[in-house]
Amino acid sequence: MSTGGHQVHTVDDPCEAGTEVYARALREGRIRGEDAEAVPCLIDAGLLHPVIGDPSWLEPAAPATALHRLLRGIEDRVAEERRREERLATAFEPLLRIAERRTALADTDTPAITMLSGTERINLAITEATTEASREVLCIQPHTHHHGRRGQVSQVVSFDRDQALLDRGARIRTLYPHTLRHSPLILARYERLRGHAEARTLDEVTDRLILVDRTVAFIPAGSHPDRTMALEIRHPALISFFATTFDRLWYLATPMYPEAVQLPVVDGVTPRQRAIARLLVEGHTDTAIADRLGLNVRTTRAHIAKLAAHLGSESRAQLGYLIGQSGILEREEGP
Repeated sequence: MSTGGHQVHTVDDPCEAGTEVYARALREGRIRGEDAEAVPCLIDAGLLHPVIGDPSWLEPAAPATALHRLLRGIEDRVAEERRREERLATAFEPLLRIAERRTALADTDTPAITMLSGTERINLAITEATTEASREVLCIQPHTHHHGRRGQVSQVVSFDRDQALLDRGARIRTLYPHTLRHSPLILARYERLRGHAEARTLDEVTDRLILVDRTVAFIPAGSHPDRTMALEIRHPALISFFATTFDRLWYLATPMYPEAVQLPVVDGVTPRQRAIARLLVEGHTDTAIADRLGLNVRTTRAHIAKLAAHLGSESRAQLGYLIGQSGILEREEGP
């Protein structure tokens, strides 16, 4: 918006034309009124005012005085905004308390993350979640848990739970490490299950994961060897992350059941030896490699010895070099 060719603006945003006229008035002490007609903002802001006794002339206000007056006006507006802020905060305070109480109640009803302690409590929570499932359960199983009385009981519970899920028309997809491809107990389990159950394998998998209908997940809590602590997770962002991770690993994995794809032996190196070679190059110890691949240390060392013999290595350091030179790690496996 403009007046007589002059763009209307606020006093705290002086225009270039007005600044030039005001500077001239300061240099000359005064200017004719007609010279300031094009910049009425100077009079409106109190930067120019008529000379007493001769209103046809305008003299400038002292810059320090004008600045102080303008700053005081800004301070008054800031103070008013602060008072307005306080009034709004006071008005919304009871509303915020209502919302906080509702959120607290919602969190209490369905917490995003729950710590589960004890095998029975963990199995009960998984059973309750799968009982309500209608679409699918995604699993990552890095190890077998068939040993001991507790393992046998757990197998019975999980088998009945999985079969009930399949009977409702849902599906189960599970990822294992390659080391479990020929486990008699695992294969026997899949032969007994009736319904849409699939399994694939990778060199390595993540720690245990159970994801039900992409709404609730169960993962181990901590590194306790007995695995008697777990987290039940219902946070949407975490659930989405777990589901995406599983889908990408599933795409890279090799089918195991119901139709197995034979893992290739390339230049005399088995997939298991290739996985061990990759971890050797990364500098892992025999114990760490065994844990990562779900093997015992004796079996791991036997495979390392075979790999060394195949590549003609005479030492651990030389083996790492020969692995790199052989190019066996450049051959990626496909699903």
